[in-house]
Amino acid sequence: MLDKKNCVPCQGGIPPLATAVAEKLLTETPGWKLLDNSSKLERNFAFDNFVDSLAFVNKLGELAETEGHHPDIRFGWGYCSVVFYTHKIKGLHENDFIMAAKTNQLYSA
Repeated sequence: MLDKKNCVPCQGGIPPLATAVAEKLLTETPGWKLLDNSSKLERNFAFDNFVDSLAFVNKLGELAETEGHHPDIRFGWGYCSVVFYTHKIKGLHENDFIMAAKTNQLYSA
């Protein structure tokens, strides 16, 4: 289960995940989709107001700091869009799927 794992620092120098591997891991992260030729992972979250959206972003920021793996986040009144990818390898790493699974947990909590 991805949500039980912790992110491992990626030093670069490795290839990004192949599309077939990313698609398999995607089955463990409901609500997420692959973007840009399977090089990024995105999910949009809905909220009832701005305060709840902001609170989610703040909790996600704390999680990202703890795991040492940071997303790109856009948010506003009633929404938050989260994108994960590993900058050093310009594509996806298992860390991105670990964070996606943990973000799903955060959202459902």
